[in-house]
Amino acid sequence: MLHFTGMEIHQRENEGIVILDLNGKLVMGKGETALSDFVGKLFNAGNRQLILNLAAISEIDTSGMGTLLILAQEYLNVGGKVVLYNIAHSHGKIYEMARLESAIEIYRDELDAVNSFFPDRKTPHYDILEYVEEQKDLNDQK
Repeated sequence: MLHFTGMEIHQRENEGIVILDLNGKLVMGKGETALSDFVGKLFNAGNRQLILNLAAISEIDTSGMGTLLILAQEYLNVGGKVVLYNIAHSHGKIYEMARLESAIEIYRDELDAVNSFFPDRKTPHYDILEYVEEQKDLNDQK
């Protein structure tokens, strides 16, 4: 585990794929720099398959969103892949507005995220618009 100002990053593996469990704020000058530096070291060491668990991200801004997009593009440019899972309910609208799902694969849980790296395994894609609408319906019922 590494702890940076505003962000903790826990690294582990599942079926040979690096998973980073992020905890904290993915915002300009704090978490986004920490994440970028951490992933940059993995990338330079040859990592080409990365999963980011966003369940414990308490806040995200446009800088954090941009960092996710840049990292995904860097991996894609060399034939690799970055996927996300466990998007916090409170951030669903932000992801929808940024159209993040059009640039990065998003999954509901770790199993689907891991399976996405294996072409012979079926994985349902996470529909961010469907998710946001579900949340709106739940809020309307309250």
